[in-house]
Amino acid sequence: MPVILAILLAAGAETVSDTETWNEGVAYYEAGDTTNALRVLRPLMYSKGYAARAAEAVAKLEYEAGEREEAAAAAQIALRGNPGGGRENRNFTRAIDGLEEYRRNRHIEEVMKGAQGKDAGDLLLAATHEARSVFEESGTYRTNEAVRAVATADELAARTKKLADAWIPVRQAIAQSVTNAEDAATILLQLDEARKCTEKAAGEFEDFDGEAYASMAKAESDFTRFLKLCIMPPAALDEDWAAQSNAWQDVEVVNGREWQREALDYTRAFRAKFPAWARMYEQQAQSDTNLTAFTQEDQEKISALAMKLEKLQLECTEKLLPPKQEEALALIGEIRDLMPKNKNGSGNGAQGQPGGEAAPQPEEQDTEEGEEQEAENGPEEQEENSNEELEALLKKAEERNEEHEADKKARSRKAPLPPNERDW
Repeated sequence: MPVILAILLAAGAETVSDTETWNEGVAYYEAGDTTNALRVLRPLMYSKGYAARAAEAVAKLEYEAGEREEAAAAAQIALRGNPGGGRENRNFTRAIDGLEEYRRNRHIEEVMKGAQGKDAGDLLLAATHEARSVFEESGTYRTNEAVRAVATADELAARTKKLADAWIPVRQAIAQSVTNAEDAATILLQLDEARKCTEKAAGEFEDFDGEAYASMAKAESDFTRFLKLCIMPPAALDEDWAAQSNAWQDVEVVNGREWQREALDYTRAFRAKFPAWARMYEQQAQSDTNLTAFTQEDQEKISALAMKLEKLQLECTEKLLPPKQEEALALIGEIRDLMPKNKNGSGNGAQGQPGGEAAPQPEEQDTEEGEEQEAENGPEEQEENSNEELEALLKKAEERNEEHEADKKARSRKAPLPPNERDW
């Protein structure tokens, strides 16, 4: 009985009128209590009698509080209540003036907040791998059946938007590292253009536009170019290893760049950054007990091996035969073994994330066993063996070349037309 009585009393109780609510909100407003004024007046924006007045008051309070989105929305409601009102039109114009810039700045703040504590180089490395993946998928997504193609386009658009956001912390990090004002202005302009290109690709994916493929190709190239400029030696070695493995296995190129040339680029990036990085590592090792010592002897060995590696890779880019990719992989492996590692065995310093799946190292013949076998063989037998090995090498190279040509022809028959050449 008491419960039923309470329900009946509540149902018959008088509700607070809109006028009383308005008066309460005005009282808070006049007292300078913005929080309570907004709490009381916001619901009135959707009432019949006070919508326009409440919305106008809320717009003013939100604008003064710096909440531009909420201010614009409230000003729009006030304008709808009195479309011909001069004051309402002025308030709405003021509320939306510079709103796009405000949104961009807020978005940048949110992205930077999410990137706090993360290394910009690691972010760029991960973004470059993701950009390559998106680019590879963008060439054929429109060839699927309609429902799947649209779903894939939406997914690619979302991933590309995140890639565009990756430029924000990278831009700030590069801006802080460049001391020359003229160089900084040029680089920052290029970074802004790269971000715009990535955003353009995201928009084209959303619109199911065939031009997304070309825009994504440009975006992927931008990520790769800046990665090569910023990458640190440990990560450069991993990228070098992955690219050299792909060159050795004759993996199909990505975005028109040859894997052997890619490997050479990462070796050069390693050599350019290694001396300064090694000094920085030594300084860190003095205060960080988790870092192993990095002797001068090992540094000199690495520098010599890297110079030898660059010469060998340059030869591989210029000469078809003999391809020495296996030897180049072995050199990269030697350098990686000499690089310092954490005492717990994980990583080798800053930016030591893997750059892709590594192919197994080529098997090497035991040196002593090889020398003994060579001594047992006479000069004639050694020459005969050399001729046989050369013939076998040439034959193998010819077979690989034929297989490669046949594979290319097969791919060209099976591969779909580029998006800009299809008749949709």
